[in-house]
Amino acid sequence: MQAGWRIGSLFGISLLLDYSWFIILILAAYFHGQYYQQEWGSFLAWGAGLVIAILLFCSVVLHELGHSLVTISQGIKINSIRLFLFGGVALRERDYRSPGEAFQVAIAGPLVSLVLFFLLGVISLLFPTSSLIGELINRVAEINLILGVFNIIPGLPLDGGQILKAVVWKITGSRFTGIRWAAKGGKGLGWFGVGLGLIIVFMTRDYNVFLMALIGWFALRNARIYQYMTDLKSTLIHIKAVEVMTRNFRVVDADLTLSQFLRKYRLKSSKFSTYFAASMGRYVGFVSADAIPYIEKSYRDTQTLRMIICPLSHMVTVSEKVSLLEVLKKMECHQQKQITVLSPAGTVAGIIDQGDIVRGMAKYLKLNISEAEIKLVKTEGVRRG
Repeated sequence: MQAGWRIGSLFGISLLLDYSWFIILILAAYFHGQYYQQEWGSFLAWGAGLVIAILLFCSVVLHELGHSLVTISQGIKINSIRLFLFGGVALRERDYRSPGEAFQVAIAGPLVSLVLFFLLGVISLLFPTSSLIGELINRVAEINLILGVFNIIPGLPLDGGQILKAVVWKITGSRFTGIRWAAKGGKGLGWFGVGLGLIIVFMTRDYNVFLMALIGWFALRNARIYQYMTDLKSTLIHIKAVEVMTRNFRVVDADLTLSQFLRKYRLKSSKFSTYFAASMGRYVGFVSADAIPYIEKSYRDTQTLRMIICPLSHMVTVSEKVSLLEVLKKMECHQQKQITVLSPAGTVAGIIDQGDIVRGMAKYLKLNISEAEIKLVKTEGVRRG
């Protein structure tokens, strides 16, 4: 789900602004306004602070576009970018296939910031150092230098963390090991920033340094999110479809009339809600029982289930050996409330719904989730489906 305020798009990429940016905008304008107040007066000082805050935002957008354009050049679609304080998170269509791809994307952002620092530094030479415009350009150049250098610190969510992830991935051969090391670096960086910022504020009463603690909190929060998402994804990859599927379905004769099917199965209390039809010992397909009420009653005594069967070849299915991650991707992509699992022989081996996924993950992660809660998930899934 996309979270944040959509502010437009560039190169077909939606730009989403995290709500924390409004706090950053106010703080950046306040601190810079205070800095220039004595020299330029209140009106110009606060105006300069606001302009610098906006140009900081533009710098971050260009920084993130550097990442995204390199990603696109590798054949990976970028759906959106969610912008945070000193960077953003891109919603990619797929993961990078190699540590080399990950490294190229990670280094692109800091390089863009350093190029902006150089270009703005050259442009600032065209203006007197005592002028407000020259001072603004110099300050934005400095910000881009900080943005470039700060982002190569080896800890997630910074680009340096992505670089560290790529390096560890290359050495160990494991993407998840790389992410875990980079997340640990990010958490260490976050605690250091929060602690040092608060200590300096309490000792010196210089509240400008509070921004350091804020950046540390940002790094700490996002490093935790990265680690949580990595652990979750690792779990989804390790669990296979065969481990969570159930056989909560019934196989019926494809040549039953619709009336016979209703009397024998649907009108009686049954623990089954999913039916597959077979003929001469072979599966024919899924019985779309929900379609029966829309068929004239006069036809139900003569028409067979074949009228409402969806062939297996037309269904969204997975094999027993695919990961739970692939199961979830297929269910989301095709908006399925449940998915059919096929055996190597092409027969129906089981079905998986949202409740089965929750049960499988709870068992793997040793979470205490009751069958009543799982049943509620199943019911909700059916209602939404």
